[in-house]
Amino acid sequence: MKKTLILLLVLLSLILAGCATFHGLGRDIEKAGNWIQQKSD
Repeated sequence: MKKTLILLLVLLSLILAGCATFHGLGRDIEKAGNWIQQKSD
């Protein structure tokens, strides 16, 4: 039971960290796209 709970907490933390990383990556890509669009105008 204790091992299962620890494994679940580790997996949950990895999933949350991954979501934060992809969210940040999406914002960076969006900023780069906006910069390219401004330079092309």
